[in-house]
Formats: sequence, structure tokens, C-alpha cells
Amino acid sequence: MYVRILGIFCLLTIISFSSFAEEGVNIKPRALGKDFKSFHSENEDKEFTTPQDYDEPTGVITLSQALALSLIRNPQLRAFSWEVRAREAQTLQAGLPPNPEISFELEDFGGTGSVEGFDGTETTILLSQLIPLGGKLSKKKKIENLNTDLAEWDYETVRLNVLTKTALYFLNVLASQERYTLELELVDLAERVHTTVSERAQAGEISPIQEKMSQVALSSTKIKLERIRRELEASKRILASTWNGLEPQYEAVIGNLYSISPVPSFEDLQALLLKNPEIARWSTEIEQREATIKFEQANAIPDPFVSGGYRHISERNDNAFVVGLSIPIPILNRNQGAISEARRRLKKAVEEQQNAEAVVNTALAGAFETLSASYEEVMLLEDIVLPEAESAYELIFEGYREGEFPLLNVLVAQKAVFDTKLQYIDALLSYHSSRANVERLIGTPLVDIENYSNNKSALRSSDKTGETK
Repeated sequence: MYVRILGIFCLLTIISFSSFAEEGVNIKPRALGKDFKSFHSENEDKEFTTPQDYDEPTGVITLSQALALSLIRNPQLRAFSWEVRAREAQTLQAGLPPNPEISFELEDFGGTGSVEGFDGTETTILLSQLIPLGGKLSKKKKIENLNTDLAEWDYETVRLNVLTKTALYFLNVLASQERYTLELELVDLAERVHTTVSERAQAGEISPIQEKMSQVALSSTKIKLERIRRELEASKRILASTWNGLEPQYEAVIGNLYSISPVPSFEDLQALLLKNPEIARWSTEIEQREATIKFEQANAIPDPFVSGGYRHISERNDNAFVVGLSIPIPILNRNQGAISEARRRLKKAVEEQQNAEAVVNTALAGAFETLSASYEEVMLLEDIVLPEAESAYELIFEGYREGEFPLLNVLVAQKAVFDTKLQYIDALLSYHSSRANVERLIGTPLVDIENYSNNKSALRSSDKTGETK
């Protein structure tokens, strides 16, 4: 009989705690970098092994290869992936009811008279259970589900940060390679100038002092070449660190630093700010704060402690059921402090959401201005300044060979050409870096906006053509 009672009690307990699982929001990756696979932890008992396709790269690598490596091997991203899994485990724990308690009592034994020995004992076996009311378990589980969603938003933020940081480091390597190539050209040019000056000095056409001046200029360019080479090696190490590479095994990167396109309007970019995970997460954050208020309100409802069991009275050899119920009386503590705290944290979240929108909007405005200025600088250098500097240098060098200009004019013109080329490379680097920062802020590749704008323009053009006909 006792076993039957125990079974019925357990069944009723299980039924009373049955509830539907709360499903979280499916956080979809932003459009930026969505085609690249990123690290997602699986089972804590299963050791993750990096696929062979993501081994340390050698030879020449592209931007796509660098991004793919970083999204799989970056330790910061992998750490955040485990945080998501930890939040999922918290959700599981939040949905579990409190364990039932079993107790055994033996009364009225070892005394005197009628209760001497064990003849007058009363043996009681009780099964007790705390019954949470007000939907506490489901409300707590919803909070933890939303916390998991927030962790996924944080993961998406880190993913975009890793993606952008890798792109910026890649651009630095690419620009350093261009500077090194340019400096090699400058060394070659300085050697040719020095050869010409030496020939004229030996022929007695110019003073030997000019030969020394050209030698000093040649030595300076070689020193600068070595400095740029060291900067290039340092930038390669920094890039490798994004995929947890201690020492770069690759030789160089390949990409087109000189490819640029017009900048979209600020209004088009601003319209996409809601795709930024740092803004998008706040709707989930506010929902979590609202769920916390409901949970704290449910905590104000006292939970009964129910017990039931079986008692055997040895003196009469009788059996009886035992039932108990205890309920806290909410007189002093009605959870009013926790409810008030949850409401104030909701108001705080609303203010923080507005602040996040303002911060991201300001960052976008700054990145847009830098991108626009860099684009204009690149176009000006490419179309006007650089061609004129090269043309001036050719004329001055030819004039020097004919004896029309002193060596100093040649050196000044030579420096002007290469300083302009360096400025051109720096402007290109600034353009592409600003472009990467803008894409990070809107969570969307700019090429998608450019393609959309081109299609829209083509559609308008087609409509006008149709009207003309």
C-alpha cells in the first residue's frame, strides 16, 4: 500500500510541474560576413578540433581566407560561444522544479511504561514537496531564455568586431606592402640619380659635393626601406594574432587597395542602424526586464509546502495516512523591494537603449565623414596631384641632365613625387578602413547598398525611357 501511495504522490508532483518550454528568439547573423562559418561550441565533453581547411596559412592569402580563419580560430569569439552554451544550461536549470523531500520519523520508543522498548512506537514516512505558485518556474525560464538571446546578441557583436578587426589588420598589411614596394622604387630611382650624378662629377661637369649629396639621399632611402620592412613584419604578426597565430607562416597578402567606389548617402546608411547588434539587442533586453518584473510579482505569492505519508502505530498495529500543509503568511515580506528594483531597472534599460542609439549614430556620423573625406582625397590625388608631381619631376630631371637645373631641384621633386604616392596609399588605407568601420556599424556590406542604389537608378532610368517613348 505504501508503495502505491508513494507512486501516486510522485505522479501528481510531476504533473503539477509540467510546463511548456519557452523558446527563445532566433538571432540571425547580420548580413556582414554571414557567408563565413564561425565557431560555435557544441558539447563540453567533446573536444573541438580545427578543421584542416583552417590550418595555419602559408604562401599568399586573401582577405576572404583571413576572415574565415579568424571566425573559426579567434579565441575571443570562441569564449563568447561558450557563454551562449552556459546560458542555455542556466535555462535548463531554471525550468527544473524543487526536489521532493522524504523523511522518516520514529516516535515513542525507549521510554518507560507503555512506551518501553519498541512496543509503543509510531513510525511515519513522509513525502514533502514545495509547490511554486504564480507560474514562477515558467517565468524564470523565460528570463533565462531571454538571457541566452542576449548572450547570442553579444556573440554577434563580437563576431562583427572580429570580422572588422581582421579586415583592418589585413588592410594595414596590404598598405605596408605597397609602401615597401614604393620605397623599393625610390631606392632604385635614388641609385639611378646617384649614378647620373657620379658620372657628371667624374666628368668635371658638376661639383663633387653634389655627388655626396646624392649619396646621402640614397642612404636615407635605404634606411627608410628597412624601417618600412620591419613595420610590414609587425603588421603581419598582428594580422596572424586574429586567428591565434603566434608567428605568421604566410608570406604576403593579396588584394586591390586601389579599388574604390562612391560613398552612399548618410541617410541610406542611417536607415540600416537598426541592424547593428548593439542596438538590436535592446528590444530583447527590455523584454527581459519586463519578464523580470512579472517574475518578482509572482515571487510575492507564497508557496505552500505540502506533505503526505503513511503512519504505523505499533501498539494497536494500526495504519493511518498523514497529510500536512504549511503556507508562509505574506505580512512583512511581500517582495515589494525586488518588484520596485525590477521596475526601475526597466526604466534604466529604456534610457540605455536611447544612449546606445545615440552613441552608434554619432560613431556612424564620424565614420561617414572620414570615409567621404578619404574618398575625395583619393580622387584628388589620383586625378590631379599625383600626375602633376610625376610630370614635374620628369621635366626637372631632364632639365638637370641638360644642365638647366641644380641637383637640389631634382631631389626636391623626387621627394615630392614619392611623398605624394605615400599620401595616396595612406588615403586609400583611410578610405578602406573607414568603409570597414561603417559596415561594422550598419552590419551590412556597402556593396549591397551600392548594388541596390544602382538597381534603383537603372529602374528609374528605364521608367523615364518608357515615358519618353
